[in-house]
Amino acid sequence: MTDHRTTHSTFSLERHYPAPPARVFAAWSDPRSKAGWFSGADARHELDFRVGGREVNRARRADGRELVFESCYRDIVPDRRLVYTSTLSVGDELATVSLTTVEFHPEGTGTCLVLTEQGAFLGGDEEPDWRERGTATWLDALGAFLRTHGPAGAGPGTPDTPDGPAEEAP
Repeated sequence: MTDHRTTHSTFSLERHYPAPPARVFAAWSDPRSKAGWFSGADARHELDFRVGGREVNRARRADGRELVFESCYRDIVPDRRLVYTSTLSVGDELATVSLTTVEFHPEGTGTCLVLTEQGAFLGGDEEPDWRERGTATWLDALGAFLRTHGPAGAGPGTPDTPDGPAEEAP
């Protein structure tokens, strides 16, 4: 029996990164960099970063069903804002449809990133609190990536400063 319930949810997450908006934006827009913090080791990630471009992340759940997270970029203002729509499918079932806005605000020499997601969660394969926790985890992974990598596309261990990686603000 298919579950036809729909749950609507909106959440906002804020993170402070010790890198300027251009660098945080580059970690999001460069395919190699984005895969480094967004996609799991066993996932397949594709990124066509432009208005109208797609991002697809494919992985497998423990039960063997494929998870496909697919986004379409609707608005890109370099170093300032992203707006994209996304779907998450589990196997052949659509689990979520969402609208996400990511804002990059200068904050001294760093960045305050604010992500707001509005979603429709369909049928119970995904729950709003799971999505919020998962999104928080990958924003934290972005912070770790920024601490351990230089500018977009640089390899691991490239210092942020002459003395090594900067620390993420609390």
